[in-house]
Amino acid sequence: MLTYPNIDPIALGIGPLKVHWYGITYLVGFLGGYWCMYLRRNRPPQHWTAEQLQDLLFYVALGVVLGGRTGYMLFYDWPTFVKAPQTFFLIWDGGMSFHGGLVGVLVAMWLYGRRNARHFFDLTDFIAVVVPIGLGAGRIGNFINGELWGKVSDLPWAMRLSCADPRFGTYCDGPTGYSLPHVPSQLYEFLLEGVVMFAVLWIYSAKPRPRMAVSGLFALLYGVFRFLVEFVRMPDGQLGYLAFGWVTMGQILSLPLILVGLTLLVLAYRRKA
Repeated sequence: MLTYPNIDPIALGIGPLKVHWYGITYLVGFLGGYWCMYLRRNRPPQHWTAEQLQDLLFYVALGVVLGGRTGYMLFYDWPTFVKAPQTFFLIWDGGMSFHGGLVGVLVAMWLYGRRNARHFFDLTDFIAVVVPIGLGAGRIGNFINGELWGKVSDLPWAMRLSCADPRFGTYCDGPTGYSLPHVPSQLYEFLLEGVVMFAVLWIYSAKPRPRMAVSGLFALLYGVFRFLVEFVRMPDGQLGYLAFGWVTMGQILSLPLILVGLTLLVLAYRRKA
């Protein structure tokens, strides 16, 4: 059993200015994604200039932030948004939905492709390879923020949480000063959605693939990984389980991704044939 190190979510504070680790992890994700896109800028069938990549990154970032926050408020915390709409802008406190961010990025890619005469699936195939960098960085941000914990477990890497930290008050119900040990499901997601997905997509896309294939593999992998991790991750407190005592919102939103991924892969290879 381990003890959570109680990392301060604020990386740097100068007077009223506070820089949050959560924001830094997003910045790392965007910069890491840009660097990898730059390395792949001349792979056929597309060729990119540095200026075009910067424009593409702007569209992606806008889609991630607006879509991710909107999706979270709609799917996971609608009552809070209705009571206090200003909470939409408190991104540094956490609360970003991957599925909402995905929709935001897809809309951004449609707009970018329409403006720059690029095929929609050429764009999604290109960026799908680097998206896991942002996903992995975001999960590290979740860990630093002390959110999205897994279930109670006796695994040797499960972590107990300090009851002195106000973030973990709901986890504490005993006199020991610490909660029962919880599995760090954020780190599970970092490994699966970040490291494993990036490695698989990078290797898979190293050779020319039919249009839509990389996008399909991305959707399939994320949907499967997220569905599985939800079994050990505690559901959002404001929602709980939605059915049968185990179905979560994350699983419901991931099922369409699995179907879309399979469909895109089948269509991609049928077109090639």
